[in-house]
Amino acid sequence: MTVRNLEHAFRPRSIAIFGATARPGSVGSAVTANAIGGGFEGDIWLVNPRHATLHGRPCHRNARALPGVPDLAIITTPPRTVPDIVAELGALGCRAAVVITAGLTADNGLRQAMLDAARPNLFRIIGPNTLGLMLPLLQLNASFAHMAPKPGNLALLSQSGAIAGALIDWAAARNVGFSCVASLGDMADVDVADWLDLLAGDGHTHAILVYLEGMANARKFMSAARAAARLKPVIALKAGRHELAAKAAKTHTGALSGSDRAVDAAFSRAGILRVDGLADLFDAAEITARFAPVESARVGIVTNGGGAGVLAVDELSARADELAALAPATRERLDAVLPPTWSRANPVDIVGDADAGRYRAAVDIVANDPAVEVVMVFNCPTKLASSVEAARAVTGLAEKGTVAGKPVIACWLGEQTAREARSVLTSAGVASFATPADAARALTYLADWSKAQNALLRVPASGGEDVSADRASVLTTFRRVAAEGRRMLTEIEAQSVVAAYGVAVPETLIARTPAEVGAAATHLLENSAAVAVKLLSKAISHKSDIGGVVLGTESAEAAVAAAQTIGRRVAEKAPDAVIDGYTVQPMIVRRNAQELIAGMSEDAIFGPVILFGAGGTAVEVMADTAVALPPLDDVLAGDLIDRTRVGKLLAGFRDRPPANRSAIVAALNGLSQLVVDFPCVVALDINPLLADAEGVIALDARVEIDPNAVNQQGPNPRLAIRPYPARWERVVSAGGANYTIRPIKPTDIALYPNFLAKISPDDIRLRFLAPRRYFPDRMLKRLTQLDYERDMAFVAIDADGALAGVARLCCDPDRARGEYALLVRSDLQGHGLGWKLLDQIVTYARAERIGRIEGIVLGDNTAMLKMCQEFGFSAACDPKEPSTTLVALNLAPMAAEPETGAD
Repeated sequence: MTVRNLEHAFRPRSIAIFGATARPGSVGSAVTANAIGGGFEGDIWLVNPRHATLHGRPCHRNARALPGVPDLAIITTPPRTVPDIVAELGALGCRAAVVITAGLTADNGLRQAMLDAARPNLFRIIGPNTLGLMLPLLQLNASFAHMAPKPGNLALLSQSGAIAGALIDWAAARNVGFSCVASLGDMADVDVADWLDLLAGDGHTHAILVYLEGMANARKFMSAARAAARLKPVIALKAGRHELAAKAAKTHTGALSGSDRAVDAAFSRAGILRVDGLADLFDAAEITARFAPVESARVGIVTNGGGAGVLAVDELSARADELAALAPATRERLDAVLPPTWSRANPVDIVGDADAGRYRAAVDIVANDPAVEVVMVFNCPTKLASSVEAARAVTGLAEKGTVAGKPVIACWLGEQTAREARSVLTSAGVASFATPADAARALTYLADWSKAQNALLRVPASGGEDVSADRASVLTTFRRVAAEGRRMLTEIEAQSVVAAYGVAVPETLIARTPAEVGAAATHLLENSAAVAVKLLSKAISHKSDIGGVVLGTESAEAAVAAAQTIGRRVAEKAPDAVIDGYTVQPMIVRRNAQELIAGMSEDAIFGPVILFGAGGTAVEVMADTAVALPPLDDVLAGDLIDRTRVGKLLAGFRDRPPANRSAIVAALNGLSQLVVDFPCVVALDINPLLADAEGVIALDARVEIDPNAVNQQGPNPRLAIRPYPARWERVVSAGGANYTIRPIKPTDIALYPNFLAKISPDDIRLRFLAPRRYFPDRMLKRLTQLDYERDMAFVAIDADGALAGVARLCCDPDRARGEYALLVRSDLQGHGLGWKLLDQIVTYARAERIGRIEGIVLGDNTAMLKMCQEFGFSAACDPKEPSTTLVALNLAPMAAEPETGAD
């Protein structure tokens, strides 16, 4: 639905517990005891018609008998009673409830009855079938957990109540505290996306931990996750990596889990760090909340024990982390301060008698090496030097856990001796771990999170600026196939489609009879040593499975014989199939070419995914493929290549030159654009896609479409990530100057300091409804990094590339309404640029079928109020704040503009 009214659950001033009881062993008893004993300073009202008092407190018969309207209700009553309780609470003005009760399912109709009761009042339901909700900063424990979490700055969202309870216990032993622990339960209404939206703006939450088993709405999840991950680390443990676990998760939650590779791809694009185990959630949160993302994770190691360095390198190599190559100048500086027996390489072994001074010098030099991005420091206890003093030497160099601006990861080995040294390190803000494996794992977390953060900033345009495509010819092909009632394209049709999106294909001739095959072969053999003869049949897509491909025929006679052989095989293995003819192609011989596969498939949760990897007939055996969510750009396509083993082979080895990486990237971008442009494409693969230094060529292609969706216009609505809406770019004239109005991009954050410097304090007050001098980086990120699904901002860029104005529309996820805001540089006001920006917002909202635009305008902002009046906005005094005016414009939906794949 939306985050509307969810704040009542997050910051309640009063709660009511339905099903409160003192009966030992009952859920209601545990919830009541936890809530009363937790120290919550707001009102706690108990509801149970069987009791007059409980725990020395009045007990009320029902919601109508309560002394006031609770901000939050906690419901533990039998399933059949829940819909009526929800309806009664909603009628009173309550807007949120945690439904701990299990047994409200789709099968018995109670789940839908509960939702139906909630809908008229936008009543929010957390659960059902949940452990409860814990808000330690408010001392509210509305759960039946066995212990209360400590206050802290981590938020925990868990789809499993049992896992939530275990993590609370685990955290207590590690002295880790929480700002919020929400057991999500069956997510009938409030889901993980709603919580991510809410927690993204919570200043008390520094990182969000998520245990997830499944989800329902991929685009909603991605939108919320991307918004949250731009502001703070989001670390997820997603169960169901393997098929049996995925089935168990579905049984547990009733939600699809999606293929695990698609989950990986989605988390990466959302900026989420995925971990493998429960304990990893806390370790990852510590390292990511402590440091900013790094460009790379090349590590420089300083150690007083060679063995520790070797163990660290083993761990780093296993995780594909990279050692930095020390510069000659760095080695010279180390020569000057270290004994002659130092390792003279990375890891930098400063020898077992290293004292605090030697540690300080070595760490400082290594940290200042230009190739080093992260510094790892190890210490093994010896009789010759103090481990504690070595720790103090490191902390003396460190500032906020970094040296020379680079993250420091420390590992003091041992236990009794190391305990005090670790305390010194952690007290000074240096990340400290007990073993080389733990330290290496922390580095991997930082590296993976940094990559995900970089992917988060990519905003490929749906228009495919770098993709040359013949959309009209592809649409003609798809319409012809659909008119014939087919889903599968023939090989020749499939090749024409991929060729229209820039993927080279061999010359292909169609022959209807074996005799025509001979004539075609004669023509092709003039420039080729051999030809391939393939079956052409609308009924058979996997030609090789029935022997429908004959390679290497070197004469016209052999080609005729090959066609006749194919005909006999079809008659034997697929007697009902109609042979439409044969295709004849020149044999493509590229000695150093690598066989690849590139394609697209549909994930049950995340929609279309792009696949790339090692191809050929053994593609399933090789099992070397990776997937990514479209739309792609050059960087994202390159990342996809690099996630495969064959990607390393493409870089060249021995006497084989590197393949043309740009051509492979272009092919992946072309397939991505095809998927964006045509929602009717449901499956596609090119196998093999030959790649070498000359480029790429698709030797075979298969395309499946949904005939009923052929005329559906792009961008593809099934994409989990909405493309950059390039079609909303236009040039306008205002005050005699031209401006480019376009959707905002993450890189526009660099334009904001100069823009804000040219806004007067009074204009800042009028825009933000209060004086403001400081715009923190977190706020600027929220303003510039959008996913274009719920929020939109248009920037006006002048001829010099400077930011001249911004218009913004923030919509509820249900898109029923959106709140607008507008800001034009003070020196450019009064020339019509604000009008142009507001017109862009209104036009966009109509096209997107937003029902209503609303705004809050200060009463003395006469220019804005006048412009709103001219646009047809209604205006009314805000009853809660007399100094502000509420303006609104109801929009009649207009027909969507024709789109040809360019959003």
